[in-house]
Amino acid sequence: MDTTTLSAGHTPLDGASVRTRVTIPLRFADGYEVTAEAVTFRGLADGGEHVALVLGDPSASPAPLVRLHSECLTGDVFGSARCDCGPQLREAVQRIAETGGVLLYLRQEGRGIGLYNKLDAYALQDAGLDTYEANTALGLPEDGRDYTAAAQMLTALGVTELDLLTNNPDKARQLRDLGVAVRFVRPTGVFATDSNVRYLHAKAEHTHHTIELPATAALTALAG
Repeated sequence: MDTTTLSAGHTPLDGASVRTRVTIPLRFADGYEVTAEAVTFRGLADGGEHVALVLGDPSASPAPLVRLHSECLTGDVFGSARCDCGPQLREAVQRIAETGGVLLYLRQEGRGIGLYNKLDAYALQDAGLDTYEANTALGLPEDGRDYTAAAQMLTALGVTELDLLTNNPDKARQLRDLGVAVRFVRPTGVFATDSNVRYLHAKAEHTHHTIELPATAALTALAG
């Protein structure tokens, strides 16, 4: 990949550029290992310290596989079972490495509301609200994420067309609205447990994530 922009003319995505590239060997708790090129950027619209992990050979396909992964300290680092973020991250790294592409790790904890607010929302979920109701009860957006910076990162990396790894239709919609060509949307796996099934059910019902939930004890109780 190079650092050309999507077109010769100026667009709102032209302001970002590659800052640093460094090779990092990754090793996950289950023993899976892969080498990634970590890329940082300057000039991102939201000023966030987002990072791209380039995996495999993205140039091997005209449309490399890309995932926009929102940071989840509780799930990605501590293995929280209240969400599916950690397993999705692990799956995405391997799938992207096998075909070639980019994982954008975006500093958007709690769908953009921040870590402390997310934990406050967890307390409200324990009292019976779903993940979206809890955010609005705190006076916060259901989903405050804006993917302009993600589109800038892809532009700076020279990614002009991609296959998007996601169950969230809003990610594809926002990227397309920003001028990024999304060829296909590839669903992630479904990592349902009794601890996160209410959360996944809310995503499927409320924001139409493409999630087919298997039967679990918690889902049976929820339906009842």
